[in-house]
Amino acid sequence: MEFTMIETGWLSILPPLIAIMLALITKEVYSSLFIGVFSGMIIYTVFSGGTLISAAALTFDMMSSKIADNAYMIIFLALLWAVVKLVSESGGSYAYGVWAGSKIKNKRAAAFATSLLGILIFIDDGFNCLTVGTVMRPITDRLKISREKLAYIIDATAAPVCIIAPVSSWAVAVASEVSETNGFHIFLSTIPFNFYALMTILMVFLISFTGRDFGPMKKAEELAASEKRAQTDGESENKKNGKVIDLVLPIVTLVICAILGMAYVGGFFEGTSFSEAIGYNPTAGLSLGAFAGLICAMLLYLPRRLMKPKEFIDCIVGGIGNIVPPMLILILSWTLGGVCRQLIGTGVFISGFVESSNLPLGLLPFLIFVIAAIMSFSMGTSWGTFGMLIPIITMICETDGAGALLIPALGATLAGSVYGDHCSPISDTTILASTGADCKHIRHVETQLPYATLTAVVCAVGYLIAGFMLSPWIALAVQTVLMIGTIMVIGKKTAV
Repeated sequence: MEFTMIETGWLSILPPLIAIMLALITKEVYSSLFIGVFSGMIIYTVFSGGTLISAAALTFDMMSSKIADNAYMIIFLALLWAVVKLVSESGGSYAYGVWAGSKIKNKRAAAFATSLLGILIFIDDGFNCLTVGTVMRPITDRLKISREKLAYIIDATAAPVCIIAPVSSWAVAVASEVSETNGFHIFLSTIPFNFYALMTILMVFLISFTGRDFGPMKKAEELAASEKRAQTDGESENKKNGKVIDLVLPIVTLVICAILGMAYVGGFFEGTSFSEAIGYNPTAGLSLGAFAGLICAMLLYLPRRLMKPKEFIDCIVGGIGNIVPPMLILILSWTLGGVCRQLIGTGVFISGFVESSNLPLGLLPFLIFVIAAIMSFSMGTSWGTFGMLIPIITMICETDGAGALLIPALGATLAGSVYGDHCSPISDTTILASTGADCKHIRHVETQLPYATLTAVVCAVGYLIAGFMLSPWIALAVQTVLMIGTIMVIGKKTAV
């Protein structure tokens, strides 16, 4: 569908601003995004001589166009969440917990195993939170690791890992927001600049290996070490006839087949280079991988009667149903980006403003990180935050002289979005981490906030460096030294 752009001056920035301000005020993303979209269409129709009815018609024209452009991503997310639901109901999580419990003998090993499991289950943050919590809680309880520490490790290895995992629901969401052609390549390029995700993973392993804690978390650990807690067994949450392979094999199959699928769709087996092949139509390849994971689960579960055929289908339907809320955010943010870029000339106006300002462009990643963090914390959604900001950031970086900042700026957008989501009390990931660890929600928020904020401050220093050097490596080295030094100075081992 062809759309004709009209330059509307300063009015072109109103739709994203309206969406952002409404989301911050109401804490409700769906209606805020839709109102932002519709306000943009009203501006367009006023300048083009249309009516209110034509504005409504154009809104759904743009929405349908964006759904068509991203159809493969919608298919992938539906199949992915179906696999997630099947794996969580198979009993494999319980089997893994029993196996891990026989191998883990001390607190350090338990914290490391929890962190590693959180990293391995990278395809979806919600699945990560509930699975890791259910599997590891009996083990961490036995070894007297606080529920607050468990909730932090779960939360810190959920969204921060998903946002840098190429085979995940988050990766395709970000790639679709950035570009319809080379978005996956751009996403891969942002990984070294996603300082918050990388530093959070470093923080988790530092805390796990050194046993050093600070702030409210240290008090929670001391209390857990001195009290007797009834051991949980997780029997009511998992079927006991599953095996470890029921958790591992479908996920491994999905990942391997997704990579092979991207290569196949892009023509790798016909002579195209691997890097070009996986960037050709990545969501089509990911869909093949998710479908392979679904087939693997069917062949693994049904013959052994882990599930009846009807239960298997019900899990698929239930999993697909779980993707509807985040998918609505994506569709609305795609539509808002389309209105701004293709109809009302937001990019043209912003480009002119940036070119005429005297703001040092090197500060852009730092400022974007702070803005994204505030927005995400206030709204409780990283998807909603980067869905609103990425179209604006890409338009800013289309200006002369700012093109080199596109990757650092996008990395800062994703990092800030994850930080705010990580510690926001209204974030679904924060709530799911509390649920998975069976920890009081407010206690989880209180104890992890100092950890997340320390990481964010270290990352802010990194973005000040990266914005002017346009390279992530020196910034990462400085952040690593700062993180290790700070933990060794302020962190103290728990007195048992």
